[in-house]
Amino acid sequence: MSKNIYVGNLPWSADDAALSEIFSRHGEVISARVITDRDTGRSRGFGFVEMDSASADTAINALNGADMDGRALRVNEAQERKDNRRSNNRW
Repeated sequence: MSKNIYVGNLPWSADDAALSEIFSRHGEVISARVITDRDTGRSRGFGFVEMDSASADTAINALNGADMDGRALRVNEAQERKDNRRSNNRW
């Protein structure tokens, strides 16, 4: 079983490889992705990492608040995305 991890407050210089590298110190990384703006291609300052459950818990505990290029990372288990799109109903 794997877990998705939310990583916030990433430095603007962070890319997928850097994100994978810092998490791989705590277990096998299945995937790592820095979210970018679709228009500019620039990092939005957060990303997601997928790891097996045991490694994910270890990584979350070790990296929450850790420094990455002068920024304190915010690391926790990713939550399901809520559908915030408005419906056609006004009421």
